[in-house]
Amino acid sequence: MSKPIVTLATCAALPHLAEDDAALPDALAERGIEPRIAVWDDPDVDWSAAGLVVLRSVHDYAARREQFLAWAESVPKIVNHADVLRWNTDKHYLLELAERGMPMIPTVWLEPEQKLSKHQLHTRFPAGGEFVVKPAVSSGSVEAGRYTAVDGNSRREAINHAMDLLTQGRTVMVQRYLESVDKRGETALIYMNGLVSHAVEKEAMLQGPYRPGTQAPREVAHARQATDAEWRLGEEVRGAIHSYIKSRLGRDEQLTFCRIDVVEGPNGTMSVMEVSLVDASLYLSTTPGAVDNFADAIAVRAFW
Repeated sequence: MSKPIVTLATCAALPHLAEDDAALPDALAERGIEPRIAVWDDPDVDWSAAGLVVLRSVHDYAARREQFLAWAESVPKIVNHADVLRWNTDKHYLLELAERGMPMIPTVWLEPEQKLSKHQLHTRFPAGGEFVVKPAVSSGSVEAGRYTAVDGNSRREAINHAMDLLTQGRTVMVQRYLESVDKRGETALIYMNGLVSHAVEKEAMLQGPYRPGTQAPREVAHARQATDAEWRLGEEVRGAIHSYIKSRLGRDEQLTFCRIDVVEGPNGTMSVMEVSLVDASLYLSTTPGAVDNFADAIAVRAFW
């Protein structure tokens, strides 16, 4: 009997996978799987012979979203499901989950078709404190900036940032920056095939305005024990995700990997920052057993 093939799809900038995923091919091989690595937009790859395709560091998808999704929809066997990828690559998905009870950071959505002037943008930004401007289609913190509402120069930079994105035909999100992110970071809750794997603390990344042409800040994460409240929120969010998937696909769809980022707001209330089902960093190197958990989750799908 031939071994099942699993191809780990990555981007051209990381053709040998991200460092965090480096141990994954060996872990798959130990489970009787033939692991392969391929760049998702490499024209020489025969994806019909790629077996189960597992997305990893496809961080460049946001710049070519439709091309990426067309590729994903053409792959015979991909996880997570291509319809889920289309939904999760645009942060409007947060609105769908909020309608199902998920607490999210209050967000102002600025749409290109509104044709807002700079003055109208000014009136839609917070009157005090710090806030974040970012595109609704983005990977990680790419093209996100942090601004101060009461500083004139910072506010002008925020308006210019938003206007640049809008003139490109892109939706803009404006969110209050929570002080707790600087104090205790974000908590990433990581699930594999619906089971709890591990949690990490992600340090604050945004320190100032977005500067075109600069690299996104490096992500720093440490293993941590999530609180009971955080895990409860994670389960509520997973319920909302599966409710939406079922309504969209007409059936439920097991997620091979799912990362839910939560933050603490005023008075200790918890909110969801993001749900990552596409190019999620899973911080496999932070926690003993995390690589094995992921390899086991992939193996279950590969041997179906």
